[in-house]
Amino acid sequence: SQQAPGETGDVEPLMNANVPNSGQFEVEFDTTVGKFSIEVNREWAPVGAHRFYQLVKDGFYDECGFFRVVPGFMVQFGLAADPALTAKWKREIPDDPVVKSNTRGYVTFAKTGAPNSRTAQVFINYGDNSRLDADQFAPFGRVTSGMDVVEKINAAHGEQPNQGAITSQGNSYLKGNFPQLDYVNTATLVVDDLVVDQTRPDDQVVEETDAPAETSPPQEQ
Repeated sequence: SQQAPGETGDVEPLMNANVPNSGQFEVEFDTTVGKFSIEVNREWAPVGAHRFYQLVKDGFYDECGFFRVVPGFMVQFGLAADPALTAKWKREIPDDPVVKSNTRGYVTFAKTGAPNSRTAQVFINYGDNSRLDADQFAPFGRVTSGMDVVEKINAAHGEQPNQGAITSQGNSYLKGNFPQLDYVNTATLVVDDLVVDQTRPDDQVVEETDAPAETSPPQEQ
């Protein structure tokens, strides 16, 4: 059976009061194979959804390599192009209860076998991986357009890239050793649920007060 998407790290004592429990936002990924969009529903996995939101806002996924691509299983990414950015977000976040299932198109954080070990790596399910649900892999979003693009991500290098090397060297390691790898160009919030809609002035502003949570680079165990 396929090895679960993995990670390692230090737990961020994220206060639940700082994490919105509802709302939806959308992120457009422009990649070397085309564009796809992920819609995030905060109710599915509030802590994970908010970490993903913070990472996108910080430009974390820009120029990230799709370093683990297993056709029929999943594609994994989320070690920054710049090692300093991976280090900045290395602190782990608490687990969310699993509400949705790891089926085709759903997006989930990678983690170790230990509780509360999510950081910044995420994976998109290519098929029915609902067996991961029992191991606390909690989907927080789903691909709403461009799943055909996600399936075109080059799998030539499979699971060869070493996560420790990406963590310490970033894209210099990937570009020097894996010429066929595909990359995110940019990840952009196209629907931001925490920004007031200017056409509805009576909406309440929701301010982000929590400092950038930190996450340790997901390591395969």
